[in-house]
This record gives sequence, structure tokens and C-alpha cells, in this order.
Amino acid sequence: MTEKLAVHVEQLAREFKIPGRRERVRAVDEASLSLARGSFTAIVGASGSGKSTLMLCVAGLDQPTSGTVQILGKETSAMGRSQRATFRAANVGFIFQDGNLVSSLTARENVALPGKLRHRALKREAVDEALERVGLTGQARRRPSALSGGERQRVAVARVLASQPAVIFADEPTAALDLASGHKVLGWLREAADSGSAVLMVTHDAQAAARADRVLVMDSGRIASELAGGDSEAVSRAVLDERTGHDALAASDKSCEGALR
Repeated sequence: MTEKLAVHVEQLAREFKIPGRRERVRAVDEASLSLARGSFTAIVGASGSGKSTLMLCVAGLDQPTSGTVQILGKETSAMGRSQRATFRAANVGFIFQDGNLVSSLTARENVALPGKLRHRALKREAVDEALERVGLTGQARRRPSALSGGERQRVAVARVLASQPAVIFADEPTAALDLASGHKVLGWLREAADSGSAVLMVTHDAQAAARADRVLVMDSGRIASELAGGDSEAVSRAVLDERTGHDALAASDKSCEGALR
């Protein structure tokens, strides 16, 4: 992997066993992708296409059934759970739809948490500046239960802005936000990429995906197509085309099965 690549994934697959049955479901099917440093990539697809499962496996929050994941030149897919956790704390940032905050900590403490996890405390100025950028200076001492959903999401963004990780994973970061707030979050992700972080975002929102440099379209666990960002209508068409093609193929297979009976 070249020095310009932050993430490199080869032939990643993730299977799940169906309880009480011998069959296994393949949620991700031989997916390969690379993320350059300073890039902003979106993954889109219909519900059940495998996009969130792929991101969780790439991020090291789930273990792939086969294939390899390298982050910053380290094969994280070969690491044990504790090794992956230590590596994530030092190099990776997350923004989830629900904020994924520690309920017992204040907003400020949640923003400062990555520094504590990697035993290298963030500067107080960096934490304060991040909270100011997302408009939460006045809520710094509040715990998540005293914040709105949008405010909790902004705390999650501030946590990433303060720690400046090499790789950022964002799973539906605008889903729970109003249009204006979602626009701001996408702007902050764009700034993070421009500052050198590799950003990978999963979203069902074509307009959000279009803010990325590159859009990967998933269908049936595979990365079915790729297009440049910038055009939300093109993203919507790509998702619809893949889903329509998949449904047509499934109908054809069913018809053939019926004819053979």
C-alpha cells in the first residue's frame, strides 16, 4: 500500500449464520476499496445492501469472515479485539447517527475522551475550539441526557474535530438532523478531509452523498458501481438502477425455477 493510502480493503466478505438453520447470509460479498489520505468517500445503497456492515468491518468494529483490511499500513483485520481497540483509539474517529456518547460524561469530557483513551491528552484549547465550532460552548458542562439529538450529534462531530484522527467513519451522520444542521455536519466532514483525514461516510441521502469526492453504490453486498460526487440526481439514479437491475434478475431467476419444475 502506498503512503498516500489511508485504507486498503481486499476481497472483504462478511457472513452471518441464520439461527436454527444451516444456511448463512453473505451481507458483504468480496468488496474491495481504497481510501486516499485527504479524501471524502460516500457509500450509498438500498436498505439491506450491506453498506453499514461493510463500514463496520473496515473500521474494525466487526470482524470480516474473509478478506483483509489495512489502515495506515497496518493489517487491522489480523489484529485481536484489544489490539484493534488500541489502534482505533490512536488513529480512528467515529460519527454515528445516535452520537454514541458516554452518558456519564459531559459534552466537554466526551470531546476530550479520545485523548484519554490513547493516553495522550488533547489540549484544552483544541477541545474548547471544537465545541465552539459546532456551537456548543454553552452546553459544554451538560451530559448527553440534557442535550437534544442534534446537539448530541454535534458533540460527536466536535470529538472528531478536536482529535483530528487519520481516518473518520461516519454512519448516517445527518439522518437525525434538520436540513441546516445536516449541511453543517457535511461541511465539517469536508473540512476534515481537506485537512488530511480520510473520510468514509455511509448514507441513504443522495444529496449528502453528493458532497463527497467519490460515491460507491452497493447492492446485494457488492460494490456495484462508482461515480464522482457533486450530482445528487446521478447518485439517486445509480442506486435506483442497481436496485431495479437486481429485482429484474431475481424475477428472472424465479421464472426459470418455475419453468424447471
